[in-house]
Amino acid sequence: MKKLQNKPTRSVVHKRIIFSLVCLVLGFILSYSYSLSSSKKLSGEPVSSKYFEQEERYREDLILQKERNKELSTELGARQQQVREIEKSLSGSEEQYESLIQEAEDLRLVLGVLPAKGKGIKVQLEDAEYNPSSVNPNDYIVHESHVFQVLNELKISGSEAITINGQRLHANSYIKCNGPVITIDGEQFPAPFVIEAIGDPTVLVPSLQLTGGVLDQLVNDNIVVTIEEKSKIEMPAL
Repeated sequence: MKKLQNKPTRSVVHKRIIFSLVCLVLGFILSYSYSLSSSKKLSGEPVSSKYFEQEERYREDLILQKERNKELSTELGARQQQVREIEKSLSGSEEQYESLIQEAEDLRLVLGVLPAKGKGIKVQLEDAEYNPSSVNPNDYIVHESHVFQVLNELKISGSEAITINGQRLHANSYIKCNGPVITIDGEQFPAPFVIEAIGDPTVLVPSLQLTGGVLDQLVNDNIVVTIEEKSKIEMPAL
């Protein structure tokens, strides 16, 4: 007798076909994913390239912003000049306008928003030579109190604008002593301290040289003082 072979039913054949299709699709997906990953690795693109590109964009934006700030600063100066010209044009109408305009100019000089130019004086303050017999080194060092003495006398005597080592002073300037240096509006300056003031030298010099005045007090504190008249001093605006 012949043995009967069991033939697969239609449902079994159908399932096998579906299973083969699923395996084929999965194989294609895995192959495509692997090839895509390999191509990215072979491209040699660094992982941090996006970060450097972003940093470069920020740097370019910063440069553009600085240029824009410079343009705005120039435009502001031009606008201020226009305002001053308008004020001067109005001064011819009535006499009181002229005094108001002059007062406004004086205030701008005090605030430091205008460049200053004119004759004046230069005062230089230097530390005295080292004295081995002195126990306290502060006995021959220039301090902020000495600088304040000169500044106050110059302001009282009518100086229009003042600089210390080239640093323009304004109405809210502050001076602080830090050992051998002084800090002016956040900037540090070592001795010697050169103070320039625009004003009438025939008034400023005698005010410092009064008997028992600023000059005598500085000399008593072992400060080396030099006073010089200047025919022309120029100071930039802040």
